[in-house]
Parts: sequence; structure tokens; C-alpha cells
Amino acid sequence: MMNLYEKIVNREERVAVVGLGYVGLPLAASFSEKVDVIGFDVNCSKIEKYKEGIDVTNEIGNERLKNVNIDFTCKEEDLQDSKFLIIAVPTPIARDKTPDLSPVVSASKTVGRNLQKGSIVVYESTVYPGVTEDICVPVLEKESGLKCGIDFKVGYSPERINPGDKIHTVENITKVVSGMDDESLEVISKVYSLVVRAGVYKAESIKVAEAAKVIENSQRDINIAFANELSIIFNKMGIDTQAVLKAAGTKWNFLNFSPGLVGGHCIGVDPYYLTYKAQEIGYHPQVILSGRKINDEMGKYVAENTVKKLIDADRQIKGARVLIMGITFKEDVPDVRNSRVVDIVNELKEYGIEVFVTDPIADKLEVKHEYDIDMVDLNNIYKFDAIIFSVAHNAYKDINLEQLKNYYVNCKPVLIDVKGIFDRSYAQKLGYYYWRL
Repeated sequence: MMNLYEKIVNREERVAVVGLGYVGLPLAASFSEKVDVIGFDVNCSKIEKYKEGIDVTNEIGNERLKNVNIDFTCKEEDLQDSKFLIIAVPTPIARDKTPDLSPVVSASKTVGRNLQKGSIVVYESTVYPGVTEDICVPVLEKESGLKCGIDFKVGYSPERINPGDKIHTVENITKVVSGMDDESLEVISKVYSLVVRAGVYKAESIKVAEAAKVIENSQRDINIAFANELSIIFNKMGIDTQAVLKAAGTKWNFLNFSPGLVGGHCIGVDPYYLTYKAQEIGYHPQVILSGRKINDEMGKYVAENTVKKLIDADRQIKGARVLIMGITFKEDVPDVRNSRVVDIVNELKEYGIEVFVTDPIADKLEVKHEYDIDMVDLNNIYKFDAIIFSVAHNAYKDINLEQLKNYYVNCKPVLIDVKGIFDRSYAQKLGYYYWRL
């Protein structure tokens, strides 16, 4: 198996990436600059778009996609042409906030059915410690009829891609790698070193690598929860949270986290994987779950303060018209999965408020499919009682607040600026009933 790396470099063997979303596509594109690559996804319509040079993730862009040397396919038997397979599928949570491992299990079944002797399977999906060896390996063995450690080997290398970030890309982030033994670790390390300029870090074991990944996002979640709690406290005290954070940030070791909605398929999900495993072994996490509770309730908190501002502006709540600008889970990323903006929408509707949603980069069909929300075209509808800027898209930062008033129904415009896009003083000077986290 040690010569697998040489065969990959000499293009005698191919690297296969299973799952071509926000993680898999950039990874496959990077590998394609060095070796032959198979890009597999069960979504055939997505594969067709990739073949046409349309990047539905907006992670690498259409221009680069048109020039990548990737054999895109939705035919699983094509995976038989690779002996180094990387699984990069989502690991969401169920409605009860427990891990939903069905995508990674399904991908393992697909790979297992097409697994060849002498192969290495590397998982990149975020999981709790033990999933790769205790859940995925048995699936691979059952589907392939092969024995792990004898006929094939496994490893784990957690993805660290930050969607929408064009600086911290696959090539520029240190890659944690792990293998089930020294031989697999060496091969995995060498293969990833082909594309990761920042270098690789060899973890002591697969479980260590799994744990390292799941705490990265849990740590960010807790820090954002702290900022959100500060926002709640300072709001009650009549103090601008952004001003406080700016002042505190002048200290060299102050951690720069801002309040906001925490959604998406990483930070808003991964802590539940760790807490699930912790509870399974008899420990009830307190800090992690407390942070999750705060962050999960921020959409409701924003909606409540919107209602308070409407009351301040002497607007009738039932029947009020509110426009929400942005529904993706973060700025300048088209992904709407696990968007916490939806919490604002649902809470406002509970008050009898008529809610309208628009977003310059979200796909209307995907929003309809995910949340049964019909996005509006601002050219066809206007006259709102309040406008909520829920996502800090770059396209919103150039909006003229004077002209924005044309979208309001009266002279007491309510402006909810969740992420602090606009200058507070200027907005208030223009007569806005302004609020932000």
C-alpha cells in the first residue's frame, strides 16, 4: 500500500472525492491541479451544472470550474477506478438535535459497494470521536466483503474550509491527518501534502483527529454565545454592544467575537455531536449546551426587539409589513441550510406580522424547498413598516439609507441592523428607529 502515493503522483491511480458541496468541490479542484481526480455526487443535476462550468457553491467560481481537470460523475461504479477515496458529505442534526449520520453512512455504503483491495478511505465529515472506526468501517466491510486493516485501510482528515472565505482556502490551512496505522497515516499525509501548502499535522489517532475537529467549532460557538449574552445584557442597560466590543478589543489578548445568528452546517451543528457523545458516556455538558441554548434563541430575540421598535414607532403589530434582507446562513455564501434567519421569520409570523424575504445570492427554489418561503423581488413590492438586515452581504453595505426610506410606509422607519452594517449615529440622525445586536 505504500506505493499507492507513487501511483497517484504518476497518474496510475486516481483520487476520488465523494460529495461535491462546499467542502468537496474545492478539495477536488485543488487535487486536480496535481493528480487525476474523480468527483462524485449523488445529485446528478449538480453534476451536470459542474460539467457546464456552473459553480452552485460559489466556492471556486465558474471560471476556475471550467478549467479544472475533474471527471465529474453521479455513477457510483466509476468509484471503482480509484483506490484513494475521500468522503466529504454533510453531517447534519435531526429535529431533536441528535446527530444525523445517514449521509455519511449512505456514502460509506456507496464507497463500500465499489471498494477495491488496496484502497484507503479518508473521511472529512465532522463527527464525534469513534464514528469512523465504530460506525463507518463496519459499513464498508459489509458492503465490500473486504476486511479493514487487511484489504483496505481508513483515515480521517477533518475539513477546515470556511465557506465564502477566499483567503483561508484548502491550500492555506494546516491539514490535520490521521490513519488507522503508521502505513495509512504516511500515505494519507503524503497525498494531502500535494495540495496543502500550509502543511499537514499528523494526529496521534483517528479519534484524536475527530475530537479536534468537533471542538474547533464548539469553541467558536461558545465564544459567540458569550458575545450574544453580552448583547442581551447591554441592550437592557442601554449600552451599544458594538461600541463596548470595539473598546475592549484594544487589549492585545481580547478575543474578537461579535454577536449574531449562528446557523449553517458547522458551528450551529457540531457542538451537538460532541454533547451527544458526552451524554452517551454519562456526562451532561453544561458550558457547551448553555452556549447552544443562547445561540439557538437569538432569532427569537431579534424578532422580539423588532416588535418593540415597531411599538416605539406607534405601528400596529398585527398586519405590520416587515422585510427581511438576507436568508443565507452567513454573508456572501448562497448556502441556506440551517439558516437561523428562519427563526426570525417564524417568530414574527406568530405576532400576525406579514413577512417578506429577499436575498441577492440565495437560490429561490432552494429557499422554497427548505423553508416553504417565496422570496420577493424588491422591484415589485415596497412600503414596509420595518426592514431587518439579517445577513451582512457585501451588496448591502453600499445601500444608501436616505434612499432606503422610499421602501417604508411612513415617516417612522424601523431599521433592525443585526450585524451592525450601518453607522448607528447616522441612521438615528436620519430618523430611523434603529436597533442592532
